[in-house]
Amino acid sequence: MVQIRVQEEIFDPGEEVNAFSRSLQGAGAMVSFTGIVRDRPEGGLDALEIEHYPGMTESALTEIAAEAMERWALTDALIVHRFGRLQLGEPIMMVATAAPHRGDAFASAEFLMDYLKSRAPFWKKEFVATGEAWVEARAEDEEALERWQGES
Repeated sequence: MVQIRVQEEIFDPGEEVNAFSRSLQGAGAMVSFTGIVRDRPEGGLDALEIEHYPGMTESALTEIAAEAMERWALTDALIVHRFGRLQLGEPIMMVATAAPHRGDAFASAEFLMDYLKSRAPFWKKEFVATGEAWVEARAEDEEALERWQGES
């Protein structure tokens, strides 16, 4: 069964993967990915703040997880995404997918990551010594998502 959590609290990716793997039945492969707050290329990031609309966010994540379950032969999936003020090095999000075979586990995890980066209703603001600014969408993130269009 798909597990989705949107939370302010920090999480331990290792504990999440261990708990997820203990619950699996019929899976021959599990893939996980964790996104971590990183500094800007030019440096100077003090913190990252993520906002979302409760209810709408969970609904959107539920829909995309259901699409992943339909497109690939998954036995389970996990999405954890944080909101609030995050510090450098802290986990932002993670996905884990499980399937009878590795190809479906890898492809579905990548699909979920691309969706979370480009379409999930989260808004990011960077805080630096000189002020704060919303993070703009990046063309390469949109291009990564385009490859899933019409593919099954």
